[in-house]
Amino acid sequence: MTTTELSAPPRARGLAAAWSRAAEALLRPIDIAWLAAFRALFGLTMCVSMARFIAYGWIDEFFVKPSFHFKYWGLAWVEPLPPAGMHALFWALAALALAIALGLAFRVAAPLFVVGFTYLQVIDVTTYLNHYYLASLLGLLLAASPAHRAFSVDALIARRHERSIPAAWLYLLRFQVGVVYTFAGLAKAHADWLLHAQPLRIWLGSRTDMPVLGPLFTHPWAAPLMSWAGFLFDTSIVWLLLVRRLRPFAYVAVILFHAVTRALFPIGMFPVIMVLSALVFFSPSWPRRLLARARALLARGGGGARPPAADDPAASPAARGPRPRARALGLAIGAAYCAVQLALPLRFLAYGGDVRWHEQGMRFSWRVMVREKNGSITFIVRSRQTGRTWHVSPREYLTRLQEREMAGQPDLILQLSRHIREDFERRGRGPVEVRADALVSLNGRRIARLIDPDVDLASVRDGLGPASYILPGPKDPPPHIRPL
Repeated sequence: MTTTELSAPPRARGLAAAWSRAAEALLRPIDIAWLAAFRALFGLTMCVSMARFIAYGWIDEFFVKPSFHFKYWGLAWVEPLPPAGMHALFWALAALALAIALGLAFRVAAPLFVVGFTYLQVIDVTTYLNHYYLASLLGLLLAASPAHRAFSVDALIARRHERSIPAAWLYLLRFQVGVVYTFAGLAKAHADWLLHAQPLRIWLGSRTDMPVLGPLFTHPWAAPLMSWAGFLFDTSIVWLLLVRRLRPFAYVAVILFHAVTRALFPIGMFPVIMVLSALVFFSPSWPRRLLARARALLARGGGGARPPAADDPAASPAARGPRPRARALGLAIGAAYCAVQLALPLRFLAYGGDVRWHEQGMRFSWRVMVREKNGSITFIVRSRQTGRTWHVSPREYLTRLQEREMAGQPDLILQLSRHIREDFERRGRGPVEVRADALVSLNGRRIARLIDPDVDLASVRDGLGPASYILPGPKDPPPHIRPL
């Protein structure tokens, strides 16, 4: 211990020692095989995702057909490419995702994919989905990682295959997956989900025609049972995956849970992404062991040779790492990233009220499937000069998807109000006021007004605090709706 450390207060010495132990654990060498496998699976999944957009015509539906796009705060300048450019971008992203899977030109392909894929997400707010956001985050972490240093084309070309990486990468990926599940579970800890089984009761009531499972949904206990199962799964699965003896059974539960949700609900690639992401909780050397067993089966040699222990530095010698300052900077950046991932889902607390109603803090918070909103909205435009009034339907400006998403999200209603004002003034109808008659039902409740009809939305300024133009949410519980 140095003279400076001896002269420091006991608390400071304790913190320094704790930080030193944490840094040592984070920099401990572990097998790189898990990260290479995750890279390959992620790249293949995203390649399939891009192919689905191309095959199903979603590029035109989401990015070409709309004449107006809802913007994220600070990103109003982001616009879609021309139609040919949008189609070319998806083909390029599919190729980049395949390059990620192969570990080919990884240091170029991975960042380009993250930038291109994230660009797609910020073109229009109405295309936001939790798993698209998660894919961007996982891609970002992969792009920063040394995932191409083993089991990759890059490693073959360089003739250098590394066997270990710092354990910090494993903990970071586990943290990211854990954040998704944990906050998804905490978001369900409210009366609608746990006591009234809403909105699951509504959704299951529309699925009673399904083979095998459909008749079960007609029973009054079906929705409450599945609501509690979803809550308990989300809040406990990470802890179960962390226990070595329970891990295989927990992973089977992951597969079954996401298979059922995929069969019941149109949630795209989310189940696939979560199933492959849960693999980060297994031993870092699981791909090597799987390959060894596969070779043993092919060679009819029984169980085959047991792979070396993944957590043994002697079995997986560490490559020469970065200098101490670079390590400290990397750990600080990782800690900051984790802090942001914790803060974003919690920002709804600054707004008060029911986040499922006012939506402030709803996005980027892993509130998966916690609300069903149905609404209708009409905009009332009034000329300030003549007093003439027009009733405007959102359909005049939006696609069906955009209209459905906008109807229950106040900030999007505000954006369209401003666009309507600009459109009227551009057509020479003078300065106008724009109000909204927005009626919304939350989780089966009676319809209530979402927006103050006396507020000129076109003149409302964006702010960070609670929005005064949003009316308080309904206090009454949702009705008990039995499946059809």
